[in-house]
Amino acid sequence: MTLVIYTDGACFGNPGPGGWAWVREDGVWGSGYEIHTTNQRMETMAVLQALQQHPGEVEIYSDSAYVVNCFLNSWWKGWEAKGWKNAKGAAVANQDIWRPLIALYKAREGVTFKKVKGHSGVPLNERADQLANEQAAIASKMVDPRKGQSTLF
Repeated sequence: MTLVIYTDGACFGNPGPGGWAWVREDGVWGSGYEIHTTNQRMETMAVLQALQQHPGEVEIYSDSAYVVNCFLNSWWKGWEAKGWKNAKGAAVANQDIWRPLIALYKAREGVTFKKVKGHSGVPLNERADQLANEQAAIASKMVDPRKGQSTLF
């Protein structure tokens, strides 16, 4: 049986404090944050976390064209062939997330990706968005707005 998971990321500013989340059909979810990040990084982190925690067949729904197109259009194959360079010859961003995510994808069968339109009333996508934004809000409270630095140290 294929497990359906919706993922999302959020960022207050880009870069800025951000959050990620995944939600399963049965309502179980996971989320987290980074104090200084980007929206694309959080979108990708949500998928990595979902796949790390759910073995077997998984269908990922995301409103991120960045994430979904990487797999549907096999961008990752080109990145690997070009030594982790993108089409413009620059280093692929977020390799610390992409590399383990792609390794998981390649090592498993039955991981598929579907694009969902964001903010269109799809309940689980809206829930993932809510959770990601809640995490971004937590991260934003840890930033000194005068310096843009964490208040944790």
